[in-house]
Amino acid sequence: MIFCRYFFDNWNTLRDLVFYFTLNNLALSPFKKTSFMTDDQAVFIYGRKPVVDFLNQTPDKVDKLYIRDSVRGELIKELERLASGSKIPLVRVPGRKLQDLVGAVNDQGIVAQISAVTYLELEDWLDQADMSENPFVVILDEIEDPHNVGAIIRTAVAAGASAVILPKHRQSPVNATVFKTSAGTANRIPIIRIVNTNQCLMKLKDHGFWTGALEMESKNTIWQQKYDMPFGLVIGGEGKGVRKKTLEHCDFTISIPMVNEVESLNASVSASLVLYEIVRSRQSDKKRTRANS
Repeated sequence: MIFCRYFFDNWNTLRDLVFYFTLNNLALSPFKKTSFMTDDQAVFIYGRKPVVDFLNQTPDKVDKLYIRDSVRGELIKELERLASGSKIPLVRVPGRKLQDLVGAVNDQGIVAQISAVTYLELEDWLDQADMSENPFVVILDEIEDPHNVGAIIRTAVAAGASAVILPKHRQSPVNATVFKTSAGTANRIPIIRIVNTNQCLMKLKDHGFWTGALEMESKNTIWQQKYDMPFGLVIGGEGKGVRKKTLEHCDFTISIPMVNEVESLNASVSASLVLYEIVRSRQSDKKRTRANS
């Protein structure tokens, strides 16, 4: 992970720059800032719960643990136990070093360096998808706020979604902020990265999926729509919603009814409402089927 703002703003010592080179084995370019993570880089996650969850779920992806030297208590014993059991290096560092790694965030004194997230190819995921289980996927359409992305991933995992699909362009990647906001759930669901959302929708439909987009002007509410089939839900970006061309590629649109002159909800709140309506609707259908059998 390279943080070019430190190169520009702080002009760290040569020793610190050598540390960055050694840690990442990457070339530092002063002309291009990078986000928390790209496909070929490591990523830092921070915060007690995300790090502990990640250590419990996928310790093989953790390369190193950084603990602020002032942190004490039972948490440290647990981290030492988890790190020792998986042979993960654990180092105590001053708070400034953690800030150098992840920026001025509420890191709670704990940072983990993990391998870059492995994005799946859509075709590979479709080849192994069990269509008899009526999988449903969440497709993000240019959502640039990582907090929204993290919150949507967290809800998708909780609601039993089969995968989350992200475009490469004009979309927040799964970075450290996303991991933090997702409360460590970003490593519990397949994450698929695509180049073109409209082509993705066509491939899903060719494979037997129905596709629907959340669109505030739709006359079809989330309560009226049936979800008892393989389904892809498109959630649009902040302020602009799902793009017109993408709407045209969807089989239908759905809306969340609003009262009291409220125009819209943010992307993560909207996604939560729709995802749990899918869960409720499917459970209701199962109960009805059992009652009639």
